[in-house]
Amino acid sequence: MISGQYPALLVIVPLLAACLIALAGWLKPVLCFPLAATGLLGAVWSAVGLLLRVAGEGPILYRLGGWPPPVGIAYAVDHLTVLVLVVVASVALVNLVASRATIEREQVHRRGPFYALYVLSVTGLLGIVVTGDAFNLYVLLEIAALSGYALIAMGSPRAPLASLNYLFMGTIGATFYLLGVGILYIQTGTLNMADLALRLAPLHGSPALLVAFLVIIVGLWLKMAFYPLHGWLPGAYTYAPSAASSLMAPLTTKVMIYVMIRLILSVFTPAYAFGVLKLEGLVVWLASAAIVAGAVMALAQRDLKKMLTYLIVAEVGYMVGGVWLGTKTGLTGAILHLINDAAMTLTLFLAAANLVFRTKSRRIEDLKGSFARMPWTMTGLAAAGLAVIGVPPFCGFFSKWYLLQAALEAGQYQFLAALLLSSLISAVLFFRLFEAALFEPAGGKPGHGRGRREEGMAEAPPSMVIPLLVAAASLVAMGLATRLIVQGFILPALSGGPGGLS
Repeated sequence: MISGQYPALLVIVPLLAACLIALAGWLKPVLCFPLAATGLLGAVWSAVGLLLRVAGEGPILYRLGGWPPPVGIAYAVDHLTVLVLVVVASVALVNLVASRATIEREQVHRRGPFYALYVLSVTGLLGIVVTGDAFNLYVLLEIAALSGYALIAMGSPRAPLASLNYLFMGTIGATFYLLGVGILYIQTGTLNMADLALRLAPLHGSPALLVAFLVIIVGLWLKMAFYPLHGWLPGAYTYAPSAASSLMAPLTTKVMIYVMIRLILSVFTPAYAFGVLKLEGLVVWLASAAIVAGAVMALAQRDLKKMLTYLIVAEVGYMVGGVWLGTKTGLTGAILHLINDAAMTLTLFLAAANLVFRTKSRRIEDLKGSFARMPWTMTGLAAAGLAVIGVPPFCGFFSKWYLLQAALEAGQYQFLAALLLSSLISAVLFFRLFEAALFEPAGGKPGHGRGRREEGMAEAPPSMVIPLLVAAASLVAMGLATRLIVQGFILPALSGGPGGLS
């Protein structure tokens, strides 16, 4: 029965599609997009199938090649895993459809390599989420990272240098992770995550385990651009091709945060991470600094895409802080915000891609009169902005509510203040954009709408606008579905693992 092979198909289908795309790029480039869409559609189908199976039957353990763990590699699929899998596959597919016009225009002679790298990057991200083996995770991490470096380098003239910077920082992060996994293997003799959790339990007082934990966490912080380790992110996402930045911005940092959550829940256990080490106070202070610094740096930008990248730095602080509050409410808010922020960031970057496609500029000043010229694109941008601010019924409100409640429960008032200040700064930032786009005519002085009739409509193509509106509508749909997401998937994932959460 094919449904029993969903965990394998989730990775195999897009991987084969990437290989076929590389071949088609040489022989018949017109087939590249259909092959990419087919591969990602297969991933979405498998992810949704897994979600339905887990919702009805509970967690799934899939043994690759029939070899039982810890000898063989196993894919572990639980309520949290399927939630992230559906988000990764869906975001990648929607972005692919929305980005076809920009890819065809920006990558005229490199469509085959670009589509192949795009699908290969998504394959790596899906594998990272589903794998239950710590070393296999590293391999998939490098697949996603190396294809991401190449995608970024195919952007503007400043993109290669930004990609090189990302490569250096990403390699250091991956090395830290691998070093930590090596220490764990020396201590336990296994790489299977479930087996690691059992063998590490008697070692909670070991200095070697402390070192392994710290280097793994720091490596993941580098990969997710947690402030002040964020130096690679603004340049990489700003100068990357629009299709690459709107893929990586919603997914790369979120998948790294998922890995951190997965390792804390399933390998080191909350009892060790929060009970033995007691690093919550320090990390939450760092997260608070990340939130404020990201929001302030975003406010200072005049480049639209760079502004959005600094918002990502702040959002990473939201999620890391929520995790390290060390409570069930905090983790619930962090996971919910992970899901919501993927949709919010996708919508923001799709809107930015539409604006750049028409205006050929990333400057915020060129947004003047955009509501008249590109009403549907600006509607999508406005919806995403309201979600980031935290206005109900958009999804951002509900995850922020959980985080605020968790901060109060944990007595971490600096985190609470950072959340509120960030929302206020986001409100100032986006309403400044909306004012210019609605009331100022293009190339003129503020006139409360004067001159807008002369501008005329210059909307992006329907193939770019429709996916943007779908993404914008999902922000409301996900907000209304918050109770289902939390009670149906997040809470079962938190209650099904080792103890240690309050």
